[in-house]
Amino acid sequence: MTFRIRASRPSDLEHLYEMAKLTGGGFTNLPADRDALADKLEVSAQAFANTQDTLTEETFVLVLENTETGAVRGTCQLMTQVGQHWPFYSYRLNTLTQYSQELDRTVRAEMLSLTTELEGSSEVGGLFLHPNERAGGLGLLLARSRYLFIAMHRTRFAEKVIAELRGIIDERGGSPFWDGVAGRFFGMGFQEADYFNAINGNQFIADLMPKHPVYVSMLDDEAKKVIGLPHPTGRAAMRMLEKEGFAYDGFVDIFDGGPTMIARTDAVRSVAGSSEATVSDVDCSTGEKALIATGRLSDFRCCYGARQNDGESVAVDSVAADTLDIAKGDHVWSIER
Repeated sequence: MTFRIRASRPSDLEHLYEMAKLTGGGFTNLPADRDALADKLEVSAQAFANTQDTLTEETFVLVLENTETGAVRGTCQLMTQVGQHWPFYSYRLNTLTQYSQELDRTVRAEMLSLTTELEGSSEVGGLFLHPNERAGGLGLLLARSRYLFIAMHRTRFAEKVIAELRGIIDERGGSPFWDGVAGRFFGMGFQEADYFNAINGNQFIADLMPKHPVYVSMLDDEAKKVIGLPHPTGRAAMRMLEKEGFAYDGFVDIFDGGPTMIARTDAVRSVAGSSEATVSDVDCSTGEKALIATGRLSDFRCCYGARQNDGESVAVDSVAADTLDIAKGDHVWSIER
């Protein structure tokens, strides 16, 4: 089977809805709600149709397509500038050090402070791969295709890029972090709050969330031990982000306490290491394995293939050429797999 990444279309709605029902909750960018997903696809279509290469708040939705069947088996998203329409809230984990001369004692207290410090960053997120396709490097293809898209549309993205990883969700579908922190102020469970946020935005956080720092020592043990930890299904994603140059710097999600990873956009490995070249041959029989992408905006396509790259030109294998519908003389971007 051959797979490629392409720009989403409104007709992908049912595919995305069926995948959204498999996420198990806590997946704000892929809610199991047809209307919300239809709105997201419409916003994405508007972004793909906008030909002005300037930084503004946009969302691009990409999908993983089986080219033989046309079935959509995965998805990922890029947000160009978060926090422009709704505030972008995070908790920042930091330490307050205090000293008593009378007791000759130093006390260090960890605190969670509500912040919008990451506002204006670009974000990569919404990555979900159908459980039946979690082999053959398709998750890596989904993840890294986003960085090639950024490289090919660099002026539309900010100087910093973030990735929020889903936090720990228990067997009930609840969040120990939410129960120990925000849930005490909102009078609603994690699933209800997360769903409301996915559908309506997070203004209710600004309205009701206490603005004072939360002392970690005052939280119950269940909430404490999940701060900054990714969901077990997100550990591989965290490792992939670290290989790309992302790092955890104490920012956590206000709902489930999952870690937010941060990188300078131009320092992301698959952005900095990608290159553009003219296709010199579409029947390359040998070469290094690579991610190969072509097309701008709604014509964006990306797949795995083999390449022989001499800097100014690149030869690609016939399967990749067919998958991407490229010919000699076309331009592609690529990076070693």
